[in-house]
Amino acid sequence: MSGAWSTSPSRRSWWPIEVRSPSGYSGPARSWASAPWRSTRSRTRARCTGRKQMKPTSLAAASPRCRPICISQTSSRWPRKTMWTQCTLATGSCQSERTLPKPAKMPGSGSSGRAQRWSARWEIRWRPGPSPSLQELEENYTRAYSEALAAFGNGALFVEKFIEKPRHIEVQILGDQYGNILHLYERDCSIQRRHQKVVEIAPAAHLDPQLRTRLTGDSVKLAKQVGYENAGTVEFLVDKHGKHYFIEVNSRLQVEHTVTEEITDVDLVHAQIHVAEGRSLPDLGLRQENIRINGCAIQCRVTTEDPSRSFQPDTGRIEVFRSGEGMGIRLDNASAFQGAVISPHYDSLLVKVIAHGKDHPTAATKMSRALAEFRVRGVKTNIPFLQNVLNNQQFLAGTVDTQFIDENPELFQLRPAQNRAQKLLHYLGHVMVNGPTTPIPVKANPSPTDPIVPGVPIGPPPAGFRDILLREGPEGFARAVRNHQGLLLMDTTFRDAHQSLLATRVRTHDLKKIAPYVAHNFSKLFSIENWGGATFDVAMRFLYECPWRRLQELRELIPNIPFQMLLRGANAVGYTNYPDNVVFKFCEVAKENGMDVFRVFDSLNYLPNLLLGMEAAGSAGGVVEAAISYTGDVADPTRTKYSLQYYMDLAEELVRAGTHILCIKDMAGLLKPLACTMLVNSLRDRFPDLPLHIHTHDTSGAGVAAMLASAQAGADVVDVASDSMSGMTSQPSMGALVACTRGTPLDTGVPLERVFDYSEYWEGARGLYAAFDCTATMKSGNSDVYENEIPGGQYTNLHFQAHSMGLGSKFKEVKKAYVEANQMLGDLIKVTPSSKIVGDLAQFMVQNGLSRAEAEAQAEELSFPRSVVEFLQGYIGIPHGGFPEPFRSKVLKDLPRVEGRPGASLPPMDLQALEKELTERHGEEVTPEDVLSAAIYPDVFAHFKDFTATFGPLDSLNTRLFLQGPKIAEEFEVELERGKTLHIKALAVSDLNRAGQRQVFFELNGQLRCILVKDTQAMKEMHFHPKALKDVKGQIGAPMPGKVIDIKVEAGAKVAKGQPLCVLSAMKMETVVTSPMEGTVRKVHVTKDMTLEGDDLILEIE
Repeated sequence: MSGAWSTSPSRRSWWPIEVRSPSGYSGPARSWASAPWRSTRSRTRARCTGRKQMKPTSLAAASPRCRPICISQTSSRWPRKTMWTQCTLATGSCQSERTLPKPAKMPGSGSSGRAQRWSARWEIRWRPGPSPSLQELEENYTRAYSEALAAFGNGALFVEKFIEKPRHIEVQILGDQYGNILHLYERDCSIQRRHQKVVEIAPAAHLDPQLRTRLTGDSVKLAKQVGYENAGTVEFLVDKHGKHYFIEVNSRLQVEHTVTEEITDVDLVHAQIHVAEGRSLPDLGLRQENIRINGCAIQCRVTTEDPSRSFQPDTGRIEVFRSGEGMGIRLDNASAFQGAVISPHYDSLLVKVIAHGKDHPTAATKMSRALAEFRVRGVKTNIPFLQNVLNNQQFLAGTVDTQFIDENPELFQLRPAQNRAQKLLHYLGHVMVNGPTTPIPVKANPSPTDPIVPGVPIGPPPAGFRDILLREGPEGFARAVRNHQGLLLMDTTFRDAHQSLLATRVRTHDLKKIAPYVAHNFSKLFSIENWGGATFDVAMRFLYECPWRRLQELRELIPNIPFQMLLRGANAVGYTNYPDNVVFKFCEVAKENGMDVFRVFDSLNYLPNLLLGMEAAGSAGGVVEAAISYTGDVADPTRTKYSLQYYMDLAEELVRAGTHILCIKDMAGLLKPLACTMLVNSLRDRFPDLPLHIHTHDTSGAGVAAMLASAQAGADVVDVASDSMSGMTSQPSMGALVACTRGTPLDTGVPLERVFDYSEYWEGARGLYAAFDCTATMKSGNSDVYENEIPGGQYTNLHFQAHSMGLGSKFKEVKKAYVEANQMLGDLIKVTPSSKIVGDLAQFMVQNGLSRAEAEAQAEELSFPRSVVEFLQGYIGIPHGGFPEPFRSKVLKDLPRVEGRPGASLPPMDLQALEKELTERHGEEVTPEDVLSAAIYPDVFAHFKDFTATFGPLDSLNTRLFLQGPKIAEEFEVELERGKTLHIKALAVSDLNRAGQRQVFFELNGQLRCILVKDTQAMKEMHFHPKALKDVKGQIGAPMPGKVIDIKVEAGAKVAKGQPLCVLSAMKMETVVTSPMEGTVRKVHVTKDMTLEGDDLILEIE
């Protein structure tokens, strides 16, 4: 029974809070009288302390020292005799018997020898609280009695003793038609969840032999008393003092009968069939003296329930079913097989697993091993929970009671199943049906051949500059760089080169292949740039990789060369400002994961943002490389805004702030040789002991010349990329710099022949990313960069964006508009995110056919991209020379403005609360790295986690399979880890079914696997979105193709002119669609996350 008043000496009081009936009704105690319960066929129940006929009386007459224990209602139909239960109220030493109102006459007895009944029972649950008065008790009693009497014509109630933390012990009995009754010993069913048995054990561990004798003896006596026939179970509760209390008789063969069969070697199913045929137990060779206990047996019920969600039943199709077997393991299957559909309308039991051993620990070990061998995919199961139970020390000691699960919350600390093979098949099937999961700018197939990986010698790589850094710290490292004879190189191939040429799409899989070669052959490099910038969010957003994992794995493979990252000042690796504690924590964790040099820049050279990033990197223990973003032309006296003096003054501030290294970051490749000479000479004269690092892009083709001029003027380090990943919008060629300086005082010490092998690998690897290669739309660099000043990384992306938006033929106009947009915004320093702002405005102008003059004239009415509006509000800082007026005032109107450093006004982020939130959402261990990813990119990280929970581990797939999937009949291998390799063959893809799905068939390690995949294109073709009619006033269409990420209004809302209606996003560009008129929203035609084409109808205003 659930519920009671305590009878302990502490006199703790309990109060009823909920009533339950077998029909499923559950509600507060005050609603007993209206409970919609009914009679249900249930198990045989015999609660009796005698058979005395009950007489009506009032509970108010009970002794004031008597306290009620528990109330339940039942009606029963018993064979041969009608038995009534008297009510006993007891506390401590006081006992007082009071009878309850007489029930109606019970139905007649059933057929001889068959214990049957109809039962309906109230259960009253209690919580601690003030003792109820007798009047309240009587009122509650009267309600229960009245309801039972009205429903059944029988108001009989039971009052039962509350037993604290009992064991649930049941005895298996077997009877025949001739009065023979025997027992087959007991089972311990104490491990229960919500009074439902989970694990059963036979015999009960550490059960006193005398108690066992009493339990089995009482069970046989009870069965003989009623003339019991066939198999049944007599259930008891045993308290901590060894006293047993009868609960009920179940007049059937129970689910857990298997453990009894295992220890007694008696086939109960076989026996009850023969008893039903009229045979006697002796005829079957069953005599009590022959029944012996042999070892121990444990049964676990494997169900399709999710323990992490309060054992919520899970439904679906079983994609994989493999059971654990072996000596001592018995399986009783239900609906467990591959392809079975688990319906919500049936029991969740899949299979009963029974382990038999010589003793309890042995049986538990066998069970644990068997459960570990199970593989059930497609639906969730309770196996992880059962494994925790089996490994629990209290369980292994055999000292469990009915509160075992409630008192061991660690049982719910579930280890998630990896399910790697099935997740991979799901991904491959999805790609085969729906195409690549990452957006493809152009239609080009990956190279069919894998790149050639050059060999490396056995043993650790030679010492490099990182050894100096680890030994002498950032200051000693900076001194070593400045004192180095010759020119040092930073290799950007692992980040900026592929960000500029391949849309940042190079995967960790391909970086890891070449990493050992770099470690062994390029130990003289100053650093490898392999992290930060756009690689952080692209890894999660498009490659479905953890960027932190990339850093960790590369650090293991390249221990000797410093790693360098690009830090966007107060923006960390994001596109907006974050609370200061997030930036500091990010740098700290990055350093812990292997980052060494932090190149800190700000897109506007806004000093407060720069200083925050420098402080964060320095406090983390990293090498601080403060970067001045370069634009204009210091050699052109007519370009006065960004003059040589401007750069010298800014450098002075950064050196005063304590930078270890000073960098000139030329994002667009605007540095000409003469400008390099002037700028570097001036910096070297002003700061003779400070290492100088020069970065450029080769868009114009003059990159090598510019870097040689910088080196000759006194630069210590210049940036290069592998030959096959250099040129155009990337960095200058590594081979060219190595060859041009060989034998000179600037000799790099890098072996040229090793550069050739390195380039050969990347030439092959680049072919895998043909769909992202800038050469698909660009055939060469362009010197017009000196005019439009588009950064190298953005040049490629802008070109792809223009093609994706149908502006490919108008890219020249886009570049011209970029110049005009830059001037409209006040001639900005252009690097992420300021370059994105200029690019968004340029594309907006081309898309809408606006010149600079027209855009400025209509600024009050136009819906400018969100990035432009937020820049003018001051969300990324204050540009050199201030904001453009009156353009700013026209666009912003009454919108708020940010003064000073944007992040300074942000309160600290509660990272511990975020970690807790992530743990609750994703249900697994959350790392500090995960917390920071979510803090900087909350939506991207959430999608990444959801995606990888369904698909993966994708890093084990080669790039061609990742992007394109396998061809039919193609066979391939996937190495999950060392020693675990999957052999996969793609077999077929079925036709579309009515649910819009296709079956994809694979052969995995020789076994057939079938995956159901929703055909997203077919689903899309079933729906046609209406277009906005330009001649119908009030129809608002999408100004650009994109995805709806936010809807600001709903049908019936009043809107004003200029009020935001929704937000669209395409290729990282967000646009707020505003209302061109006042009115009322008549209908909204879009939903969040819907993908729209240009002019698709968003909503109607009247």
